[in-house]
Amino acid sequence: MREFIVEADGGSRGNPGPAGYGAVVRDAATGDTLTEAAEFLGVVTNNVAEYRGLLAGLRAAHALDPTARVHVRMDSKLVVEQMSGRWKIKHPDMKPLAGQARSVFPPDQVTYEWIPRDRNKQADRLANEAMDAGAKGEQWSPSQSRADLATTAPTADETASLPDETAALPDEAAAALPDETAALPGEEDRPPSGQAHTSAPGWSAAPDLGAPATLVLLRHGETPLTPQKRFSGSGGTDPSLSAAGREQAHRVAEALARRGTIQDVVASPLARTRETAAIVAARLNLDVTVEDGLRETDFGAWEGLTFGEVRERYPDDLNAWLADPQARPTGGGESFAETAVRLAATRDKLVAAYPGRTVLLVTHVTPIKTLIRLALGAPPESLFRMELSAASLSAVAYYADGNASVRLFNDTSHLRP
Repeated sequence: MREFIVEADGGSRGNPGPAGYGAVVRDAATGDTLTEAAEFLGVVTNNVAEYRGLLAGLRAAHALDPTARVHVRMDSKLVVEQMSGRWKIKHPDMKPLAGQARSVFPPDQVTYEWIPRDRNKQADRLANEAMDAGAKGEQWSPSQSRADLATTAPTADETASLPDETAALPDEAAAALPDETAALPGEEDRPPSGQAHTSAPGWSAAPDLGAPATLVLLRHGETPLTPQKRFSGSGGTDPSLSAAGREQAHRVAEALARRGTIQDVVASPLARTRETAAIVAARLNLDVTVEDGLRETDFGAWEGLTFGEVRERYPDDLNAWLADPQARPTGGGESFAETAVRLAATRDKLVAAYPGRTVLLVTHVTPIKTLIRLALGAPPESLFRMELSAASLSAVAYYADGNASVRLFNDTSHLRP
């Protein structure tokens, strides 16, 4: 029987924050690397990223030989103790991931071992490569990997990171704890692999970070498709505003003129957003910059259809899309996970380009909901729990330490007579 070693790691730059995982499968006899896996996950916690890394490593090993024995090595005491059955799993985000991990191989084929972080460098590097790719709006690919290179010496990022969570918790004491909430409050309070904490959210004392970059998020006015509640993304007919939509744009323009805070206007390239932005910018005496990253999700074959029509024609695809942010609409559209990667990169680009300024972003339902979700660290399913009206205003402030503050959501007071 073949024997594999799986090394896995995950990290989140913010906890929750932009996250990724890395996993390596080695031949136990030779130590040779057989396969690598890494992925940018969007915004999740450290622990979820670690579990996703474990799951990816087990699946990669299973693809090589489903009859093999597997020895998992991770620097997360939490994951190792939980998967070994010594600690309970209570967190709702981790329970299903642990269940999936246990189902890849029969339990008697898999063993777990905790290792120090400096012995898990290849998986750590892969996780950081995935996060670096995500920050650029890309996904990791094996051709970009440098994880098996120069792993004998720690990198500058690694030496800057805080100690592993086990440094504060001796093994014998940790093993006696009944579940993760007893060991660590909610989630592991340690930085992601290769990154030190820079700030803590909450009301703790903090240095003066200067004026934030404030993104005011304006959904475009109505189009003929809006009242009919039809899918209208970046792959459809690209409708212009209706008469009602143009009236809404003028109303929001007047409201923003009264506030007098907008300094720049940036718009999605689609017709309805450019038209809305032009009306507002003319009232504010500003120019419009077009940013492709603000475009709406591509809904593939669902473009122009109502939800009911999609349910009737593509029930399986719709159910998958509702359940999994990685699922794409029928016909090769864009998944919500792909949209989140694009929006995170666009957000970072705009925050860097407009430090300390208040910028109006004229965009669409999914981009606005995604930016709000990322700012709150909310799970992907929260997209289905937000109501966002045509010509509504929302706002998020972004500070120099990477923290975000949601200031406004779905304000439509300016549309009332």
